[in-house]
Amino acid sequence: MSQARGIPEATVARLPLYLRALNGMAERGVATVSSEDLAVAAGVNSAKLRKDLSHLGSYGTRGVGYDVEYLIYQISRELGLTQDWAVAIIGVGNLGRALANYGGFVSRGFRVAALFDADPDVVGDHIAGLNVEHIDDLEAVIRRRGVSIAVIATPAAKAQQVCDRVMSAGVTSILNFAPVVLSVPDDVDVRKVDLSIELQILAFHEQRKADRMSGGPVMAEEWPEAVNLSISSDVVGSLGSVRSADPAGTGERESQ
Repeated sequence: MSQARGIPEATVARLPLYLRALNGMAERGVATVSSEDLAVAAGVNSAKLRKDLSHLGSYGTRGVGYDVEYLIYQISRELGLTQDWAVAIIGVGNLGRALANYGGFVSRGFRVAALFDADPDVVGDHIAGLNVEHIDDLEAVIRRRGVSIAVIATPAAKAQQVCDRVMSAGVTSILNFAPVVLSVPDDVDVRKVDLSIELQILAFHEQRKADRMSGGPVMAEEWPEAVNLSISSDVVGSLGSVRSADPAGTGERESQ
């Protein structure tokens, strides 16, 4: 629906941020909100927020702002959250179990309809009201239960094979937690969640903060000046080594 209405992907990616902020306001009994306050709550600037919401046909009321409940409905409808989406989780390790037990899915329009695993010690376990089913039954169960979204929480080595199978069963929306890039056709949407990458990005920022406080390692743009004082002695030392290996300066080493 969003693509048909010409809503940019960047706007679509921000709509859940607005929805989360609005739901928090509704829980606190807030009836209306200004674009400035909503933008602060969502972590964006107000001009960008107003432009995003204009794609939904929502412009707010001057001097009043946006009606919180109505804007929740508009965004929910645009995101497809007024429907009931059946989700299958493939891979019921620690992460898969945590996802299956997450209580926020139902309130946001998602229903975990199936759990799959290949481990015979896991198959048959009862988790969040569902029995874990064997991966061999994947296609049949997906079709029978009308699964629309597949969550892949398998080891990386198995993820592409599982992806191919869920696509063959008619699933075209995949949330991938496996640390691997999946190969899919253009009509299949994949969202990737890689916790290790997010942690590495945070580690980068932590390192930069530590470097600023301590003086830190030499940055690339500072390198020429930082090494200028020592380069002469390094070059002299290197040339001395070359001359000892090639006393005639011909570029050829002496025979040993």
